[in-house]
Amino acid sequence: MGTSVLSLRIDQHLLERLRHHAAKSGMSVQDYVVRTLIRNDFDQRFQAAVEETERFYGSPDSADEDPDQVRPSAGIR
Repeated sequence: MGTSVLSLRIDQHLLERLRHHAAKSGMSVQDYVVRTLIRNDFDQRFQAAVEETERFYGSPDSADEDPDQVRPSAGIR
């Protein structure tokens, strides 16, 4: 897997906030931003998978649903 360069122009206030959050995590700003983007991408893909599973098995609001059945999205939302 290769890498690419992404250049961003952000205001000073946001950069200082990113530096602060990165320092609290013991990371560089670059590593902190990349970790945040990766986590956000995972969250979106996971939510899409949950929605697809619910479409496959039926809506969690179905009237004929077994009350003892645990939904794939249990605890998520």
